[in-house]
Amino acid sequence: MPRELPTPFDKVKVVADNRRAYYEYFVEEKFEAGIELMGTEVKSLRGGEGSIAESYAMVEGEEVFLVNSNIPAYAKGSWMNHEPRRKRRLLLKKREIAKLHGSITRQGLTLIPLSLYFNARGRAKVELALARGKKLHDKRETIKERDWKRDQQRLLRHNG
Repeated sequence: MPRELPTPFDKVKVVADNRRAYYEYFVEEKFEAGIELMGTEVKSLRGGEGSIAESYAMVEGEEVFLVNSNIPAYAKGSWMNHEPRRKRRLLLKKREIAKLHGSITRQGLTLIPLSLYFNARGRAKVELALARGKKLHDKRETIKERDWKRDQQRLLRHNG
């Protein structure tokens, strides 16, 4: 009996994307993690506000945290509003946390968020990636490759 392929992450509403991640890093492996949020943070995210461009994730003990992500204060919130750049705990299984910790310490990989989204059940999720940083010559190669693909598409479109 053939094994079923794992389904890609069910992204219903994408709130924030880290578009520079693929330019700055080689993405090795992806994970989906829940994120522990306060009520006003959820309301702010549902409104489409939030940024993970400068953020990263780190393993502390047996927990993983999302650091430096920006979820602006909810406009209609009261004095119970949240702090915009607080450290947020990510919800992963112990085995996944152990794997991430091992990869970060032994292989020198970095844990970066790729996107922040709501799934079909309405839960806020973060797509994390184990990534290796690119050197300057790798970034130049990425730019050349992207430009060549754009030129290929342009030639195919005009020459049919």
